Amino acid sequence: MAHRRWELDPNHSTIEFSTKHMMFTTVRGRFKDFAGTLHLDREAADTSWAEVAIKTESLDTGAPDRDGHLRGADFFDAATYPELKFRSKDVNGASPEEGTRFRVAGDLTIADTTQEVVLDVLFQGRGQDPWGGERVGFTASTEIDRRDWGLKWNQTLETGGVLVANKVRIEVEVQAVLQQDESSG
Repeated sequence: MAHRRWELDPNHSTIEFSTKHMMFTTVRGRFKDFAGTLHLDREAADTSWAEVAIKTESLDTGAPDRDGHLRGADFFDAATYPELKFRSKDVNGASPEEGTRFRVAGDLTIADTTQEVVLDVLFQGRGQDPWGGERVGFTASTEIDRRDWGLKWNQTLETGGVLVANKVRIEVEVQAVLQQDESSG
């Protein structure tokens, strides 16, 4: 196995989330500060793996008051837990062919809780950039129940239902750059 190391390009990558507010409106947000590494093997693609660290404080929904609440103790507790982390542990169905869809299972850590998530991934392609670098692109998505990570704060509405839905959709667009002179087995 010859894994090659690729570093996420944060200027061409996004980590976004969305959930329902008041049961009928979708609210979207993103994390602006993150770093990650992909360890890819073209000949044995299912042995590839990834790890990502996301700065909790970089959460942005476009509403400063809401962002402050999400960063606080009711949700992410960014002061105590400055990073969310993901590390893959199983890749199934990967291929170096553009357009390949596959699944990646891994551990997502939010605050002091780690749970397994499964990402549906699409390999978008590979190519040379104008600066002599080699890049790859992927999209990935999953849906989680925030309560599984202890994020249970909510408010009951007078009309029934809750203020914030428990299901959270996570969508990732990743572009990564090959790091030269790096190989590991």
